[in-house]
Amino acid sequence: MKRLKIISGGQTGVDRAALDAALVLGLPCGGFVPKGRLAEDGIIDSKYPMREIERPDYIERTLKNVQAADATLIIAQGGLTGGTQMTVDFARDEGQPHVVIDLRKGTPSQWVKQIRKFLAAANPKVLNVAGPRES
Repeated sequence: MKRLKIISGGQTGVDRAALDAALVLGLPCGGFVPKGRLAEDGIIDSKYPMREIERPDYIERTLKNVQAADATLIIAQGGLTGGTQMTVDFARDEGQPHVVIDLRKGTPSQWVKQIRKFLAAANPKVLNVAGPRES
């Protein structure tokens, strides 16, 4: 059985939660972050094994994470905006399997079922996890 790697852009909220879960579970993790390890709460902690891109550019970071993954899981509450919508657009443009889990619809058990079904179908080695920042 292959070992899943979790990547994200390291932003507060969904991105950081995915990295924290990977670290707790002992899964490999990482992803691309803007130059300077920038996030809305300052500098991304060095406990996260992230790769800095050459510029402080969130759009480029988002695209690189989509391109580095085999599939993308987006977790949001309601409509998609900003970088979260951009992640969906990049995944679609790249022809990459992706799913949006809307936490305003369904129950936790339904979300888990949907994620399991998606992972079984996509069978990724590297999963990009994205969503809105915490603020």
